[in-house]
Amino acid sequence: MEYVPGHTLRELLRERGRLGPREALDIFTGVLGGLAAAHRVGIIHRDVKPENVLLGDRDTVKVADFGLARAASGGGHTRTGMIIGTAAYLAPEQVSRSASDARTDVYAAGVMLFEMLTGVQPHTGETPLAVAHKHVSDVVPAPSSLAPGLPPALDALVALATSRDPDLRPADAGQFLGAVNDVRHGMPIGPPRPDGPEPHGLQQHALPAMPMPPVPAPHGQHAAPTGPMPAPDPVSYAAEPGSGTLPPTDSGFPWFDENDREAAGSSPMPGGHDGLNHTLIVPSGGGPYDGGQYGASTGAIPYGGVPYAEGDGPDAYRRRVRDYLRNEPLLQRWLFSRRFVYLALTVGVVVVIGAITWWVTAGQYARVPAVRGMAAATAQAELQNLGFTVKVGQGRHSNLPKGEVIATDPAIGAKAKTGSTVTIVESIGPVMIGVPQVTGMPLSQARSDLRKAGLTPGPVTSAASSTIPAGIVISTNPVAGTSWPQPKPVGITVSAGLPLPNFVGQHFDEAQSQAQSGGYQLQQVADGNSDQPQGTITSQSPAAGTPITSGEVVTVQVSNGPPEVSIPDVSGMDVGHATHILQQAGFQVAVNQGIGSRVASTSPSGQAPQGSTITLNVGFTFP
Repeated sequence: MEYVPGHTLRELLRERGRLGPREALDIFTGVLGGLAAAHRVGIIHRDVKPENVLLGDRDTVKVADFGLARAASGGGHTRTGMIIGTAAYLAPEQVSRSASDARTDVYAAGVMLFEMLTGVQPHTGETPLAVAHKHVSDVVPAPSSLAPGLPPALDALVALATSRDPDLRPADAGQFLGAVNDVRHGMPIGPPRPDGPEPHGLQQHALPAMPMPPVPAPHGQHAAPTGPMPAPDPVSYAAEPGSGTLPPTDSGFPWFDENDREAAGSSPMPGGHDGLNHTLIVPSGGGPYDGGQYGASTGAIPYGGVPYAEGDGPDAYRRRVRDYLRNEPLLQRWLFSRRFVYLALTVGVVVVIGAITWWVTAGQYARVPAVRGMAAATAQAELQNLGFTVKVGQGRHSNLPKGEVIATDPAIGAKAKTGSTVTIVESIGPVMIGVPQVTGMPLSQARSDLRKAGLTPGPVTSAASSTIPAGIVISTNPVAGTSWPQPKPVGITVSAGLPLPNFVGQHFDEAQSQAQSGGYQLQQVADGNSDQPQGTITSQSPAAGTPITSGEVVTVQVSNGPPEVSIPDVSGMDVGHATHILQQAGFQVAVNQGIGSRVASTSPSGQAPQGSTITLNVGFTFP
């Protein structure tokens, strides 16, 4: 991006009002030179206006802001129904057909030349769109009609560039620059001169062979003649005969010289229309416009005396507007109407009021989160993320571990204003108390002593003791002397009395005697499935080791003995053979040896419990 020190042409017009002929053409030649260079490479500016003309040091003129420019080969139409450009400088075809080419830049340059010579724009209106439509229906008047004394050649230049028919304008800025140079050299407007170099190195292009349209003259003057224009009056045109430009001042251009205003013949600008100088990108199907002073609605002959072609002119345009509005989709017509604007404003106001109400009632408040049990650093970050300012208060004893949050102020769950201070209270751990000695005390007294020490008595468990009577504390958990957290309960173990002996394997009569000495009873239940000897206790309930109190009854299972089986008859058999038979039958064998080797008898005989001992009487035995 290039920095150009100086001013814009708009600032110059605000400062000077209007410019003298030479000053205007000096600047205008530079503008056309820049546009001609763009047109030669196929670029159309589409937003030619004083705001985009930069006047720098050393008589430099630059055309800026090609933001709306496009390639000429990219098609001659903008998107259907869109007007792109500045309303005061739009060509008729841009408004009516959304078409643009190099000739639309020529038209805008002609309007700008008119404004430089008169200090005002040719068309005005209440809205930019109304001004744009006037370019379609109204002609650009001759500059001399507003600034008497201007040479007719300047009227002809403006009329040539601002013809409503683009075919009657110069084809591009290069052709128009040739016409301007002809006027500056006192030649009639026509084809380029065959001799002499072109200014600024620009190539001259021949203008179309056509008569110049007549220029509306101010009241009391003759209209400018048609055909090639005569040379301008050198006295009324040149401030210094024979000079192409004014001598530059220290600021570069002479037109900002405060002492030269009257010499240049400038006058204050009668009134600006800055609101109409902004670039537009709007639908071209705007509403009706004012026909202006030429009375287009009454069938007046258009500029130049040539009747409107079929389908052209203000009446045809109004018909096209009516047809467009009639055929325009309902949604599109509604979206581009004032009702949509009013609705949008109403919705905007409601949204703003709702947002303000929400902010006042709820938006600026937040609930204090549940941070109890969190580490202090984590809780602080959580609160700060919600927009609160965090303060750490004095810590308190708690059963929570040291460093964790036990409370907040405001309390957890309460609403607080965003940005307000929330105080967090950290735990410094529980109070530690030594467990007192309560062993050997009755349970009630042990509980009382624990409470006096500031501790909480915990669950009580019973355990049998052969040395400590029932109801007396055997131990505590933790043991006496341990430093213990105050709120944590202390467990107590109490003696349940003597433990129940193990009677299994004893004979019932022996167990019964032991139970009677302990003050409790045994209840016998026969066990017919046991192979234990008869009268042997096989099980007991409660189990051995269970605390037993006086008067309780203990149930014991007592064996009926193993089942009896028949003893084989081995009488008369050899002692060895008889022993073998009895052992196979499951008996134990004992031999009572007499004289001989044969079994005389068995004892017992008949049946006996399996596994019992059978005695063999062998031979002759003495009584």
